[in-house]
Amino acid sequence: MKALLSLFRFTTILPFGKEQNFEDFARHSYLYPIAGYVIGALVALPVFLIADNVIAAAVAIALLFLITGAHHFDGLLDFGDALMAHGEREKRIRALTDRYVGAGGIAAGIVVTLLLFAGLQTASSIVSVIIIGEVCAKFSMSFLTSYGVPFREGIHSFLHQYSQSYFPFIATLICLPLFLLPVSPLKIFSAFIIMIASPTIIMVVSEKIFGGVNGDIVGASNELTRACVIAALAFLWP
Repeated sequence: MKALLSLFRFTTILPFGKEQNFEDFARHSYLYPIAGYVIGALVALPVFLIADNVIAAAVAIALLFLITGAHHFDGLLDFGDALMAHGEREKRIRALTDRYVGAGGIAAGIVVTLLLFAGLQTASSIVSVIIIGEVCAKFSMSFLTSYGVPFREGIHSFLHQYSQSYFPFIATLICLPLFLLPVSPLKIFSAFIIMIASPTIIMVVSEKIFGGVNGDIVGASNELTRACVIAALAFLWP
């Protein structure tokens, strides 16, 4: 329970009691997808009451930003800046870790948000898609926490030192209840492929460009994986 409370305090702005020892969660980072279920359900409940899919999609994105405090979205902006930076590795790392947002970050934020919005408003079952996307996004964070080698000290390196190579397999088991949703098993299986492929690609690119992974990259993976899963469910398998 302490690990879960620490997880919710890290991934949301919701008042889950007093501050917990972050090490409790670090030793159980395979629990990330549980936060996906909670956040997804909190977003899906009010969205279910909105008949118009366009408005529902906009409200869903607003609620995602609100509940999560746009914490991982900030990582996406930093990641976008770093990818667009020119020069040596150190220059890219400075772009990734500074407090400023440049054109690359703004472009990344706009593109991913538009992709997410298009996928949500086109989805045949927006409630199910929201939950699937959020759970898969949190799996990607568990995956990178275990396998993404840190290139500097920070939150990611702290979590990584406690994680084990088998944690993503436990996280996958936690994702299996998604098959109970009123969605084609083929769609769920496809979402699973994307939720593994997305952080894998991000990890390979990051190791080549930055020499490893940090917390911003893990946060970016959350945003990118969610958008890719939701867009794929809407456009490839309507």
